[in-house]
Amino acid sequence: MISLKDGHTGGQMDVWSMTAVERAALVDRLAALDDEQWAAQSLCTGWSVRDVTGHILAVASMSTGRFVRGMVGNRFSFERLQSEGIKQQTRKRTNADLVAALQAKVDSRAKPPGPSTTVLGETLVHGEDIFRALAGAPLTHPIEHVTTCAEFYKKNRFPLQVKRRIAGVTLRMTDADWCHGSGPEVSGPGIAILMVMLGRKAFLPEVQGDGVTILAGRP
Repeated sequence: MISLKDGHTGGQMDVWSMTAVERAALVDRLAALDDEQWAAQSLCTGWSVRDVTGHILAVASMSTGRFVRGMVGNRFSFERLQSEGIKQQTRKRTNADLVAALQAKVDSRAKPPGPSTTVLGETLVHGEDIFRALAGAPLTHPIEHVTTCAEFYKKNRFPLQVKRRIAGVTLRMTDADWCHGSGPEVSGPGIAILMVMLGRKAFLPEVQGDGVTILAGRP
């Protein structure tokens, strides 16, 4: 049974527990990368694997106050805030240092303003951005983590524009009891559905249905 609360309730798994699981798995996989893989391009345009890891660390180190100060200092540019966060996290760290820093943040509950599910999503999705681009063994995620993120992102307007991207199609996960929307269907594994919701076209070959061409044509 899944709880979307921020704290533990009996035997339920909460969002922070899910995030800790995802972070720990990411630490293990990042620790095995060589320098060439760290420098490789991720699925995030303009961001290397090292950059994406720095971004994950920046999110794991965020607070409401730091977010507000950062937005003011970066002239209210979300993109500049992200770039500055990456620079701060990676500037004086080796790749091994980044792994150790993320290990230290596995159980952190620091977050930017908004729901804690934001941090789960950042960890899970950016982990996919890294390892799908490297074309190695795929990451595995408990399906509850994937559906929790999908429920969270399906209403997103800013900054990810998910609601606009998935308008007019039915999304159906074939490995979970999860379906959303109306219109031509897009079906496939939960992780592929989640990633195409977020505009990752590298996952389009893993989904099928009459709605795929609609998503393929949207940024």
